[in-house]
Amino acid sequence: MLGFTSITYYQQQLAEGAITCVQVVKHYVAQIHLQKHLNAFTNIFEADALEQAAVLDFHLSNGRLMLPLHGVVVAIKDVLCYKGHPVTAASHILENFESVYNATAVQRLLDAGAILIGSCNCDEFAMGSTNENSAYGPVLNAIDNERVSGGSSGGSAVAVQAGLCMVSLGSDTGGSVRQPADFCGVVGLKPTYGRVSRYGLISYASSFDQIGIFGNNVQDVARVLEIIAGPDEMDGTCSSVAVGQYSKDLDENTEQKYKFAYLVPTLELPGLDAEIKQQIEGLFEQLRTEGHKVEGIPFPLLEHIVPAYYILTTAEASSNLGRFDGLRFGYQCRDAKLTLTDLYKTNRTKGFGREVKRRIMLGTFVLSAGYYDSYFAKAQQVRRLILDETAAIFANFDAILMPVSPTTAFKLGEKMTDPVAMYLADIYTVFANLAGIPGMALPGFNHSNGMPFGIQVLTNRFQELSLHRISEKLSTTI
Repeated sequence: MLGFTSITYYQQQLAEGAITCVQVVKHYVAQIHLQKHLNAFTNIFEADALEQAAVLDFHLSNGRLMLPLHGVVVAIKDVLCYKGHPVTAASHILENFESVYNATAVQRLLDAGAILIGSCNCDEFAMGSTNENSAYGPVLNAIDNERVSGGSSGGSAVAVQAGLCMVSLGSDTGGSVRQPADFCGVVGLKPTYGRVSRYGLISYASSFDQIGIFGNNVQDVARVLEIIAGPDEMDGTCSSVAVGQYSKDLDENTEQKYKFAYLVPTLELPGLDAEIKQQIEGLFEQLRTEGHKVEGIPFPLLEHIVPAYYILTTAEASSNLGRFDGLRFGYQCRDAKLTLTDLYKTNRTKGFGREVKRRIMLGTFVLSAGYYDSYFAKAQQVRRLILDETAAIFANFDAILMPVSPTTAFKLGEKMTDPVAMYLADIYTVFANLAGIPGMALPGFNHSNGMPFGIQVLTNRFQELSLHRISEKLSTTI
């Protein structure tokens, strides 16, 4: 019934009366049930979604102006609070917990007329790169059900990939929007740190986390960003920098020639798939023939990126996850014989999964007496160097181009026995989070193994308009 291509075309259909919001919600609910095997959703908000749709249809039929996201069906990652609905971070520790308030991003979606269809499966507390670290089980890639969806926002990526919603929200701490977008062949945006309020987002690493967006095209992602971005008094880290009209200004300066940088070491890593390298180098040549400047630059800090990232994020996680003790909410052992200390231990041992416990212990170690200066303080110094080096790059270039992942989506279980190899696979995405800059994963290529991959575009802080313009330009080039 619904051949969704873009928000603009969909809203034209609504305005013409060719379709109704209620019909659309019923279509997506049916698709979610039909493709239940993908395990993309943890909860479906069918009743609420139909109620929202009916209200929106009534308003439109009675002459009210269409809202910016009128009738747009959105899925949200299971780390975003939606009042009166479950939010579990895909963890047993938050079993049966319902949010008592709306995340700022969620509230802004609702105010703009969006319809929330459900919450999406993810790696537990957003810790993972495959969506296999979930209390609900792994999310399957819709192209090949034997392969991973990517993570941690795998459910949100697959929801867009498989046509289970129009756009979705995820969170990106070290690539958790861009990497699954790459694995699933959709667009994935991580905004500048502070561009979107984190209020109501369950924290993993507070100085890295950022709410991101999945969509079928750059235009749709831009429209959602301009709604959810902007200052928020409930989040002290949220920036007051003005939000642009990203979607309206997207097509201006279409003939502009850009100066692109690529970090030479990113294409020299031994783990980079040969076909991915070949296609990206081919894209660089094509851009040069179109009159753009594409220049390779050294970046000796690349080898320090992943260690610094995992030291800092696990340290922050060990602090943030201290609140989940099973006493005030969520999972609680019912053995009355336990002492308070034993109750804490039992709740956390049984409530948290293996990967979460691994990161909590690593973070506690790097913050401990005798190791703080050697690890945490040193990683902070590396982060400062990365910030300075990144600023120097953007003084001379409009954007940085690099792969999103060294490989396409791999087989389920392929990397679960080697966490170090899993962490190292994040080498292309964690850079943006350490530097706090925006990044977008663009699809466009197909590997001989049948899986999609694309290119990652990075711009300077709060240059989302430039990021969207460049990405829109590249999406027609790839």
